[in-house]
Amino acid sequence: MKKLLKYKKVFLGFSLILTLISAAAVAYFGFKPGIDFTSGSLWQVIIPETSVDELKGFLADGLGLNEVNISSEEGQIYTLTMREISDGERQEMLTALKLRFGESTQEQDFWSVSPTVSKELRTKAWWAIGLVLLSISLYIAFAFRKVSDPVSSWKYGLITLITLSHDVLLPAGLFALLGAYKGVTVDTNFMVALLVVMGFSVHDTIVVFDRIRENLVKWEKRFDLEELIDRSIAETIARSINTSITLIFVLVAIYVWGPLNLKFFILAILVGTIAGTYSSIFIASPLLLLAGKEKRK
Repeated sequence: MKKLLKYKKVFLGFSLILTLISAAAVAYFGFKPGIDFTSGSLWQVIIPETSVDELKGFLADGLGLNEVNISSEEGQIYTLTMREISDGERQEMLTALKLRFGESTQEQDFWSVSPTVSKELRTKAWWAIGLVLLSISLYIAFAFRKVSDPVSSWKYGLITLITLSHDVLLPAGLFALLGAYKGVTVDTNFMVALLVVMGFSVHDTIVVFDRIRENLVKWEKRFDLEELIDRSIAETIARSINTSITLIFVLVAIYVWGPLNLKFFILAILVGTIAGTYSSIFIASPLLLLAGKEKRK
């Protein structure tokens, strides 16, 4: 049986570096909020045989819309994010687009968010993230209350909170960088992705913790804590990695071949899934060992 915990300083150091980089990116760049959080309109149109530059030039010169973010899919489906426009303005714009680019121009989707709704969505989204983190940590502390030696049950909850924060912070840092350099926005889909990541990550962490709990009851007098945790990791690592790889294959397929409006949602889940798999094994377990040694001291 390979002893992974002898490299615990490497694992924790690597995670600390990534976490600090992500935190610095979020603090320095912040997020570029989407229309869910700032109000505005999202309009998806099909315009064959044109380019992003041609469309952007016409919107600016012909319609006076300078502040428009445009993304394209398959060279003919364009997603326009702009200030909030009325239904009448949209119809006028559609008529103008058909005159400029031909009758094959079609509207595919349209929706708007008012300033009041966007403010409420933003507030509730951040509250949801915080409450889920706290609730999961408290539940883990309660679930492991009967295993208080050599690690107090509340430390299981605290370590879970640390690992979940790590798993959320890495995709958050990535999106802060993408927002600064690629104009990628953060919306409610991103918040949902973070919640999905937390749910997957805590499941993986509980699998490892539960095996450690079983081995503590079964082998505590035969092995020391480090050997018990190493044994528990060896018994669960194949399951954790295989489950994660299966999900990662699906996410990569959706990211590459899926619709444009889901790409960054899937990217957030993909990065969080990889971070969660790593943290469950290489962060939670070493921290549990350190907590046990500190108590014995």
